Amino acid sequence: MSELTLTVMRLGFLAVLWLFVIVAVQVIRSDLFGTRVTQRGSRRDAGRQQQAARQAAPPPQQQRQQSGGGRRGRNTPTKLVVTEGTLTGTTVALQGQTITLGRAHDSTIVLDDDYASSRHARIYPDRDGQWIVEDLGSTNGTYLDRTRLTTPTPISLGAPIRIGKTVIELRK
Repeated sequence: MSELTLTVMRLGFLAVLWLFVIVAVQVIRSDLFGTRVTQRGSRRDAGRQQQAARQAAPPPQQQRQQSGGGRRGRNTPTKLVVTEGTLTGTTVALQGQTITLGRAHDSTIVLDDDYASSRHARIYPDRDGQWIVEDLGSTNGTYLDRTRLTTPTPISLGAPIRIGKTVIELRK
C-alpha cells in the first residue's frame, strides 16, 4: 500500500471518529438539559384569536334579536372562563358565536394539552339562549360535571367542563 493511501485512510478514520464524538456529546447534552420547547400561546397567537372572535361575532342588531330584544335573563352567562390548566385566567366573551376548543391553531381557545384533540369540542347557543357543549369525537372525551358527554348537552352556570387538564366554566 502506498504512503498516500495509508494517510488518506488515517484521515478518514479520524474524521469518522470525531463525527462519532460530536454526535455522542449532542445526545448526552439533550439528555441532561432536555429539548427546547417553544410556547404556542404567544402574543401574536392571542392577537389572532381575539381578531377571529371579533370577526365571528354577529352585528349588534342580530345580537339583540338573538337575546330577546337586548334583554338578558338573570342567569344567562356572559363569559367563558378557563379555571384550570395552562390557560388559567383566559376569558372569552359570549356573543352568540360558536366557540371551538382544541389543539388546532384556528380554534377559538387553543389547548396546549396532550389529552386534547385537534377539534375536541364546541360550545354554542341554541335558539332558547341556552349554551350547549358538544364533544366532536375526541379520543379522551369531554366531561361536564364528571360525566362524559356522548350527546350535545346544555351547560348550567358554573358547571365545570373538563378537557384533559383544562377546566372551563360559564359565568355571568
